[in-house]
Amino acid sequence: MKKTYSIIILLILFVAFGMAQEKPQNNFEDWENKPAKVVPGNGNTAPSDAIVLFTDNLDLWEFAGGKKITWESSKKGFAVVPGTPDIISKQSFGSCQLHVEWRVPKNEDHGETLNWGNSGIKFMGLYELQVYDSYDDKHKIYHNGQAGSIYKQHSPLVNACVPTGQWESYDVVFSAPVFNQDGSVKLPAYFTVFQNGILIQYHVEVKGTTSHGKYTAYSKHAERLPLLIQSHGSAVEYRNIWIREL
Repeated sequence: MKKTYSIIILLILFVAFGMAQEKPQNNFEDWENKPAKVVPGNGNTAPSDAIVLFTDNLDLWEFAGGKKITWESSKKGFAVVPGTPDIISKQSFGSCQLHVEWRVPKNEDHGETLNWGNSGIKFMGLYELQVYDSYDDKHKIYHNGQAGSIYKQHSPLVNACVPTGQWESYDVVFSAPVFNQDGSVKLPAYFTVFQNGILIQYHVEVKGTTSHGKYTAYSKHAERLPLLIQSHGSAVEYRNIWIREL
């Protein structure tokens, strides 16, 4: 009997010693899924994994309808030509991170008040982040139509605009909508937007496609669609556009 107990004790000690020699395990430590290395940009350059959509030419864009763009461009940027169509990216995107810089020319005569520096960036060509001259109250517009609004849906949290004629920046995280097979919405689209480094839209839910004159609604569409820059009668200028697919 004593011999049996001795053997049991030895086995217990052996197991305990073996466990003590093992490397401590923590179920919350991930050693398998190593994040990819990305070199950050430095203001004028894009991150290493970004798709640069504009530096000095519009080769990656076309007029809506497929025609070649006739707008002039340079390293300084490009200006929307009033009376011409919207432009769309030749490449299609879904969920993404977008950086874009824009400004409203200080000496431009925009005519009617509600068209002062009016443009917009439509994600998937359908969901609009508004561009407008909203620095002060000289050119009033409804609050969910001013710069930084998700047009006609969400007003910005604050007015982060700089004076007319200076460059503005948008940094956007856009989550594309997901549809069920029957066309119903499984997940709506969402926007988070920083304007000039200030949070102005915080994970706001998109109610449907952008619409000016009627209540918006979703309609099932492709998982990826072109980005659109709106031509709305104002010579708004753009530069330094890059996008990261999510």
